[in-house]
Amino acid sequence: MSPFLAEIIGTMILIILGDGVVAGVLLRKSKAENSGWIVITVGWGLAVAMAAYAVGSFSGAHLNPALTIALAAIGKFPWADVPSYILAQFIGAFLGAVVVWLHYLPHWKETEDQGAKLGIFCTGPGIRDTFGNLLSEIIGTFVLVLGILAIGANKFADGINPFIVGLLIVAIGVSLGGTTGYAINPARDLGPRIAHAVLPIAGKGSSDWGYAWIPVVGPVIGGVLGALFYKAFFLA
Repeated sequence: MSPFLAEIIGTMILIILGDGVVAGVLLRKSKAENSGWIVITVGWGLAVAMAAYAVGSFSGAHLNPALTIALAAIGKFPWADVPSYILAQFIGAFLGAVVVWLHYLPHWKETEDQGAKLGIFCTGPGIRDTFGNLLSEIIGTFVLVLGILAIGANKFADGINPFIVGLLIVAIGVSLGGTTGYAINPARDLGPRIAHAVLPIAGKGSSDWGYAWIPVVGPVIGGVLGALFYKAFFLA
């Protein structure tokens, strides 16, 4: 499998399981309805782990433009490969969102809350504050990239690393995710947001394009800062 295809498939798996758990919690008449934030954060952590297990041997399982750019910024990934990885990640995220829409097809019309429907596909702030929201995404992705690099520097039993990264995602979600929904990944947010905009979702509302730049720009800034911090203090 080529790295390009691997990033498509891996990011698609990530979104199927990640957006899927949010749909299960938020959509009316789902068996998981109202099961809460802990279920969502654990679901996202397992989503990242499963996606990484699936394609890590083919592409390194970046699954996130912020991580790809951050690795390139410190010389751990070639800049020439960055555009193809990012394109693949956005394609995979869009496709994953389409699968989630199809999987829960009867439930959309049963759910009146337009904000909940949008929240299945992409993130939004608890309190809408541009600087605060941007800062939250920067901090969350800083911790993500720093954590991934630090985890990679440790020796674990073969095959454990993706699971440990999944635990990192859970930790970020429960500790830092309450402000903006912790996108910490431009493809994870923008790809499904585009899907929300173009799919014939029953009773959907706005895709909130005025907010959409924050979970793209914030993670890129935070990811690069996290990588530079790791290089400066851990590799000095």
